[in-house]
Amino acid sequence: MQSSPHTFHIPVMGLAYTVDSPIKVARFGIDSVISIIEDRLIELMRKQYYEFIKAEYIPITTHEIDYRAKRITDYLNLVSKIVKDQVEHLRSTAFEAGNELTRYFEMLPTENRLRKLYLQMTCTQDEQEKISLQDYLRNQIRPGSIDVNIMTKLDGNSAGSKAAPVEDGTDALSALRGYALSTLNNTSIVFSAGLNPRLFNYLEKFSAFDATAWGQFDKKVVIKVSDYRSALIQGKYLAKKGIWVSEFRIESGLNCGGHAFATDGYLMGPILEEFKMKRDELSTTLHQLYHAAVIAKGKVAFDQPHPIDITAQGGVGTTEENNLLKQHYGINSVGWGTPFLLCPEATTVDENTLQLLSRATDNDLTLSNNSPLGTRFHYLKGTTSDKEKQRRIDLGKPGSPCTEKHLAFNTEFTVEPICTASRKYQKLKTEELISKNLPKQDYIKQLNDIHAKECLCVGLSNSASLVYNQPFLKKLPSVTICPGPNIAYFSEITTLQQMTDHIYGRINLLDQVARPHMFIKELHLYINYLAEQLEKVGEDEKHTKYCVLFSQNLLAGIDYYKTLNRGEETTDFINELNDCADKVSFMLESKLPIQKVTL
Repeated sequence: MQSSPHTFHIPVMGLAYTVDSPIKVARFGIDSVISIIEDRLIELMRKQYYEFIKAEYIPITTHEIDYRAKRITDYLNLVSKIVKDQVEHLRSTAFEAGNELTRYFEMLPTENRLRKLYLQMTCTQDEQEKISLQDYLRNQIRPGSIDVNIMTKLDGNSAGSKAAPVEDGTDALSALRGYALSTLNNTSIVFSAGLNPRLFNYLEKFSAFDATAWGQFDKKVVIKVSDYRSALIQGKYLAKKGIWVSEFRIESGLNCGGHAFATDGYLMGPILEEFKMKRDELSTTLHQLYHAAVIAKGKVAFDQPHPIDITAQGGVGTTEENNLLKQHYGINSVGWGTPFLLCPEATTVDENTLQLLSRATDNDLTLSNNSPLGTRFHYLKGTTSDKEKQRRIDLGKPGSPCTEKHLAFNTEFTVEPICTASRKYQKLKTEELISKNLPKQDYIKQLNDIHAKECLCVGLSNSASLVYNQPFLKKLPSVTICPGPNIAYFSEITTLQQMTDHIYGRINLLDQVARPHMFIKELHLYINYLAEQLEKVGEDEKHTKYCVLFSQNLLAGIDYYKTLNRGEETTDFINELNDCADKVSFMLESKLPIQKVTL
């Protein structure tokens, strides 16, 4: 089912960081994902790339009916056209050392059949064989998929067009409509952050998500999940509506970039093992519901389930980890996100932020409470947004202007929802806090929590604005970035070829770098998270039981990891696991009375 010749993909990152990644990497057969929720950013990119191809740029203004969906549709069509033109150019190019045609084949996985044929072509002395192989190789070039992402929680009621209100005009529905009406084929929409019934129901309105043949879809549905249960629930919900989920994309709860959705102590390895053991069961269960729904709608049904890809991402940093996911767990494609932030040929990061990322250490990264969504958020300290936020606090004017309103969900003080990062909300919330007359220590803590919230709509978009000198909001140029903890171990600004060579084990960008295995790193992150939760023990019995269950799941995960055979590294790996198990047990026993340690 995998159309890409590569065994990895570049997941969505922020708003701007992968907004034009397909234009940078798709011609080399690499899949990548665009966030389509921020339509002002999409409009900025329309202007950038119409100018880039020397075509007329006609603005789609907020005065047009359904402008959000129109901007998204046109941008995706534009990206598709650019990638198709790039591929056609590749196919008409001569094989010359160092050019893009040769790089296409040199970057393929080492064991890839086409790469081997390419190397055979470069070595043959038979001119006729060389020409024949070159013609064949050109015809085998396939672009990577131009996929899109919608974070399902970002589904506020849009203000709509200034001309007229729009039916189904919420943020997420408009974005989905924009993708569905685009000319993109054999691509996917990736839904993240959980089940949104309104959004999922809306899929039924578009025939683009129907199968065109067994295993074939013009537009496929991908669900990002944290565990098997989530995949089953969301997959069944959509199957009952005649919508097939072609891929479940498993992401580490905490060892990831952006928003972090912690599991109840379930670790990545055991989660992957459950998918491995229940893969056929998942396919059969969903097919039964899907088949009945498709027949009831009078559409073409298939006796066999469509294929389901299982992919994974979150903290992967070495070829050994990449191979473990593929070979032991049967993962179809591995998501490499954060390391690509240091690869300007693949992502869009402004120079100042790029340098910050290259110098980042563990101390520069935090699992913050900065997101207005109320969900934990990986955060790089010292960015221009971080400094701008502190400057406003120092001036006695905390909070940000709220121009985009994609995260405006709070109604504590207002009838119309507002964003908790906005100046208006923080002023009202601070006034309420003052009225409580709390002890100074409690007051300062709660005030800091209020001020921590940061505008992400603008901060996560501005990098593209700076890179391409296309103003997003003229007076708000600051940048926020949300790398995963993995960035602490990558410091070299790389080329695309260097990064793919690292992934496939042909070079090692982390040579001499002390870095824990991805499973161990995630375990430490969960132990730190447990420590935070244990500080709240005593607030209520339910939270105490949660901490006990969380701990038991961590310990069960550690026991599972002890069964993994990791060759020469097994002894060190086991020792680290034993240390982690002792730490979890000690934390639990020191924070909870003995009689409360069991459920």
